[in-house]
Amino acid sequence: MARPPHSKPPAPRSALRRAAGMAVAVLAALLLAAPPSAAHPMPHSVVTLDVHEESVTAELALPVAEFATASGIAVDDSTTSAQLSARAASVRRYLTAHLHPATDAGAPWDVTVGAVALGRAEQTATGVYRELTVRATLTPPPGGDPRRFVLDYDAVVHQVVTHTVLVSVRQDWAAGRVSEAGEGSAAQVGVISTDTRTMTVAPLTVDLDDGSAWRGTWAMFRLGAQHILEGTDHLLFLLILLLPAPLRATGRRWTGLADTRTALVRIARTTLAFTVGHSVALAASAFGRLDIPAQPVEAFIALSILIGAVHAARPLFPGREAVVAGVFGLGHGLAFSLTLAEMHLSTRQLVLSLAGFNLGIEGMQLVLVLLALPGLMCLTRLPGHSAVRVTCALLTAALALGWLADRLGLPNPVARAADGIAANTGQLLLVLMATALLASVRLSTVHRRRRNREDPSGAQPVRAAERGTSLRH
Repeated sequence: MARPPHSKPPAPRSALRRAAGMAVAVLAALLLAAPPSAAHPMPHSVVTLDVHEESVTAELALPVAEFATASGIAVDDSTTSAQLSARAASVRRYLTAHLHPATDAGAPWDVTVGAVALGRAEQTATGVYRELTVRATLTPPPGGDPRRFVLDYDAVVHQVVTHTVLVSVRQDWAAGRVSEAGEGSAAQVGVISTDTRTMTVAPLTVDLDDGSAWRGTWAMFRLGAQHILEGTDHLLFLLILLLPAPLRATGRRWTGLADTRTALVRIARTTLAFTVGHSVALAASAFGRLDIPAQPVEAFIALSILIGAVHAARPLFPGREAVVAGVFGLGHGLAFSLTLAEMHLSTRQLVLSLAGFNLGIEGMQLVLVLLALPGLMCLTRLPGHSAVRVTCALLTAALALGWLADRLGLPNPVARAADGIAANTGQLLLVLMATALLASVRLSTVHRRRRNREDPSGAQPVRAAERGTSLRH
């Protein structure tokens, strides 16, 4: 029985073995390249400010040894969570007595000291280091400006004269500073320390610029684009789902090539469905201000990548990739919404942020799909493409399993290696472009050799119009 046009026989076992070997080799390289985690203990206190439209959130980080010396509260590197809970009220009272923000005219702000926690004890060259972290909400009086105030803060410094306090702004939507917590991109605005000549601690004047809605919206656009570039899991899900788009399925095997028009329509529909899915979930969760736990959302995303990887190797839902992309896109949208929820934006800021953030996501997503498209179309038309596709599927499945285990509470080196890929997005863009170029060159070579085999003389067929002209002459 003749095979249909463009069909290819199923990949032999040797090709599958080669694919598995390639996937294992790449995964091993990723594991070996994963950077070790490093602690960065600080011998001083840090006050990190998140500036909102009507208030300021302060995160206080204090070394426990110096804090215990200054406050007289028994907290050290061996303190347990239960012991800290029993002393939390004393910690709050002490910090409330030493934290006094005020307007330029001297009107006091309202201070609410909230969650108290202890970081993990770290072994350093000078001994064990541990931090006490406390969150406080600072609210100006009516007419007060959250962007301009005097910070009178002398916790620890009033007793330990060699101690210093670094004050930084981490988030400030109106100024275009929307980096996420923990990224280390806070801008320092001043230092609080003891003047050894007078033995006094001078308040710090915080004076930020006026800011604007445009700067906040543009910053959210850039953050959305960054989320796609650094969100390795989101990018992997989309690319692995697009990988078999140019193929036709027979039963539970990819057996041939779809025509170019069908492949392009599938890619467009899948990309659009993913966009619609995560846009709807992002808008619904942001405007509904839903308090969504991060762990199940992140685990759902890892599961979606695993299913996409299996589908790339053996068709699970051929022809219905768009539906699957839309459904899983809802989960990815919920993950995006976690970023907006952490910023505590006003309704006006939220509307503008949602527009800018979503446009950034879609714009960068479109760029990456366009970069991947030429290589995707060419690779599936090359001999041995099955081994490449299965290798990519196996590697992606391994990363997805590592993420899934990690997000269910089982840390592992595979997840750390997968997270480390986000630091190499520039190389990823170069790989996509180089793959497209090499695949097109290789495909051109294959077609030229095929033509030479069919016509060894190299003579080109004469067109009918030319034959007619020759006969007339």
